[in-house]
Amino acid sequence: MKKRKYGLMQTTGRLLAMAAPVKGLLTVSTLASILGNLGHIGLLGFGSMMIMRGAGFTGSGSLVLWGALTLFCSVLIFACRYIEGYVSHAAAYKLLSYMRVDMFKTLSKLAPACLVDRHKGDILSVAISDIEIIEVFFAHTIGPLFTVILLPAVTLCVAAAIAPLFVPALLPIYIIICVLFPIAAVRLGRNAGMAYRQRVGELKSLTIESVMGLKDIQIFGFGQRRIDMVQDKTAEINKVSRLLTMHRQIVTSAPTFFVYLARILVISVAAYLAATGDHDPVGVIALSFVVSASFSSTQSLTTVISSLLEAYAAAERLFVLEDMQPEVVEAENPVMFHKIERVEFDNVTFRYSTERGKVLDGFNLTLSAGEKLGISGESGIGKSTVIRLLLRFWEPTSGEIRINGIPLKEISLACLRERISMLEQETFIFNDTVAANIAVGKEGATLQEVMASAKRAQIHDFIMTLPDGYATQMGEMGGRLSGGERQRIGIARAMLRDPDILIMDEPTSNLDVLNEKEMLKTLEDEYGDKTLFIVSHRSSTLTGCSRIIHLG
Repeated sequence: MKKRKYGLMQTTGRLLAMAAPVKGLLTVSTLASILGNLGHIGLLGFGSMMIMRGAGFTGSGSLVLWGALTLFCSVLIFACRYIEGYVSHAAAYKLLSYMRVDMFKTLSKLAPACLVDRHKGDILSVAISDIEIIEVFFAHTIGPLFTVILLPAVTLCVAAAIAPLFVPALLPIYIIICVLFPIAAVRLGRNAGMAYRQRVGELKSLTIESVMGLKDIQIFGFGQRRIDMVQDKTAEINKVSRLLTMHRQIVTSAPTFFVYLARILVISVAAYLAATGDHDPVGVIALSFVVSASFSSTQSLTTVISSLLEAYAAAERLFVLEDMQPEVVEAENPVMFHKIERVEFDNVTFRYSTERGKVLDGFNLTLSAGEKLGISGESGIGKSTVIRLLLRFWEPTSGEIRINGIPLKEISLACLRERISMLEQETFIFNDTVAANIAVGKEGATLQEVMASAKRAQIHDFIMTLPDGYATQMGEMGGRLSGGERQRIGIARAMLRDPDILIMDEPTSNLDVLNEKEMLKTLEDEYGDKTLFIVSHRSSTLTGCSRIIHLG
């Protein structure tokens, strides 16, 4: 069996620690689970006493008393099952909301450096599906986990008081069903659970890529190949699913053997005690019913073990992301500044990994406020790397970057990224209104500020032609916008923030000549006194730059 990165006890302990914010609710649901199962034991125990009292086998207690206690236990079972289900799910859903927020914070710290090698679909699967799967642990496992330990202990104590011979007969069965079998089942099935979650993540990644690249797939006739890839991945998932199904059937059926074995032992012990006449037969019969009822709690745990396999696998995938160390760490006492006056690259060298060569080697640059700098060069030469290092997405392998003479690693990340805006070749459009998409550039921006920024970016007139103006929903990926309109939305975002430096990474690569000229004219009119940092392989895009650096 493959050794997991996170042990079973470690994963369980960490999940329980995550439940701290809702420990009150989970305590209530656990108590309800325990009381409900005790009610089940009482139902059969008191019910057996009522039957024997009615048959005249015992004179202790009245028929009404035993009947009332039996009825009380039935009501207790109903009330506790409802409370347990409602409260445990309320706690689980609250925890899931916390986990999703924490996941977004984690991704924000790791992006983009630590997520370069992770597929978007797989990350999406962790952030949504895997977190959803973990709900099984919080809503369906914690209560039975405590109940399956407490109820056998209570039953053994009752047995020791009435007929001690039951204890050695039952103890091995309880240990097998309540301890050894669940642990073994989870340990043996964790690899299959992890394989299933990974395959599902890969399928989601493949599906997202296929949807986003649908136009190119149709143009180049790549559809059948993508269908084959989806079918192959689905076949892999089905193969793992069969393993999980086999595991599920074993997990749910094997304990039944030990339960019936225990019942045979109970009947045998009861028969022996009745034959010897050493114990009160009424107590032995009632105890036999109680013991039989105690196995309901053990079977309830085994039914969730197969779901736990996915839950533990999902938790491990989540923990892997949470435990990743970000490439860039905020300084303990970060330095703030109000305006960028000077940027310096001092002998900066950078490589993305040991497998790849140096992207930058001894790069030097000094940029003063108000300059219009252009960087040109072939694809892959390191143009975009320069601006990503300036934004501190990565740390230089060697050398130093300074702003206003302050080393970049000592500067507040929030302050740095507030004073620098970036316009990439593909402006991302969120599934929200036009106004909300522009307002990404400034938290709390008013509609008047958004409209003023759109006018400066010369996109206001187009927005007013839309069905609901600034309230028009863009839809996923902003499919209704052209490349030029997307770029102007991006410019409006940047202008709304009013940064000291505007960085543009291949901003005209998706634009025709006319749109390129219009966009550059807008930047010249509106950003004449600002620092521009333009990266492009097009010479026409760099015509307005006061200085051009060629890499390569």
